[in-house]
Amino acid sequence: MNSRQRVAAAMRHEIPDRVPVMCQVALGHYFLHSESAPAEIWFDSEVFVRTLSEFQQRYRFDGFLMNVPGRPPNWRNWLREQRRDGDRQVLIWNDGSLTSFPPDDNGHTTLADGGDLPRADPARVDPADPATYRVPGYVWNTWHAPTLFDVPADADLTNPAAYPDWLTRGLRIARAACPEVSVHMEVFSPLTHLLELFGYQPALLALLDAPPLCHLLLERFTRIVTAMVRCYGPHQPDAILISSAFAGAGFISREMYRDFVMPYERRVVDTIHEFGIPAYTHTCGAIGDRLDLMAETGLDGIDTLDPPPLGTVDLARAKAEFGSQLFFKGNLDAVHEMLYADDADFRQAVLDRLRIGKPGSGYILSSACSVAPRVSPQRLMMLSQLADEYGRYA
Repeated sequence: MNSRQRVAAAMRHEIPDRVPVMCQVALGHYFLHSESAPAEIWFDSEVFVRTLSEFQQRYRFDGFLMNVPGRPPNWRNWLREQRRDGDRQVLIWNDGSLTSFPPDDNGHTTLADGGDLPRADPARVDPADPATYRVPGYVWNTWHAPTLFDVPADADLTNPAAYPDWLTRGLRIARAACPEVSVHMEVFSPLTHLLELFGYQPALLALLDAPPLCHLLLERFTRIVTAMVRCYGPHQPDAILISSAFAGAGFISREMYRDFVMPYERRVVDTIHEFGIPAYTHTCGAIGDRLDLMAETGLDGIDTLDPPPLGTVDLARAKAEFGSQLFFKGNLDAVHEMLYADDADFRQAVLDRLRIGKPGSGYILSSACSVAPRVSPQRLMMLSQLADEYGRYA
């Protein structure tokens, strides 16, 4: 089997030749170990895809996740200046905002004076106003860009026709360049959009203090997310990941998950399925108490599955209860088993996941959350080596 076939089989609960391996690698890891500058990886779709493909081959992963949307080829037209500040790469945009890239972490954008980008105010927000969805803090944290480039200010982002061709540019490049690799696309969940609109603490308080407003916004965000899915779907990514990082028990209760997450993510999943594409979610931390609710959204799979102490998922129990319904990707503790463990403990952790996840297929060997920037490349190479030796089905 090639990598694309291997992952597809695992997601369908068919028996591949071996357990597939596919980790989401933190962008900071690419920055540390790539010859391309951080800003080029972040803002240039061709460089981004080339980097993902290079590391996928280097570590013999079976796929990669496109977790940054496409960019216009002329993105530099919105840029006033580039400079170095010690070990940081700094971009200054035409509006005066600054994006600073540390050598090992995501870029961070601020106002010209270094202040935080503004977010919407729950007390004054208007869900019907297009300007609501152009608040700088929201745009940066959902588009990973300081602006929506040439998208008109009054564009209706719930309409797929509002999105330029460059939105899918990275995906199209990846699909053409990597025909035998499993290429996955990411969209943010409606709840994530809500938290990024207000900022985390104000948004969580708004769920308690202003539920009707939150539902109005979640409805609008669901239509935005499904519009983006309708742009990506025709280009046939092998799966679409719904990034829903704030839906675990560390943020909201089961009851709130049922109220503020399930009805909206179900509609996103349904839209993904219209294209015959598997849908899975990335939810960090403590989700062991809500796997059943996650399954009710119609998902095909779940990513991360953080084990204790980072989360609350026991892989053996999850597979016994939901393994016939969902595929699982992850469960390797990204901190204690991948970053800080010695080689023997890391090896044993991988073997344990293969032993539990392999039977009956439906498992992709992966870090739970993203691979930390300073996990050694040699350690990541060991994943596919161990899967080759201990993850084979015949």
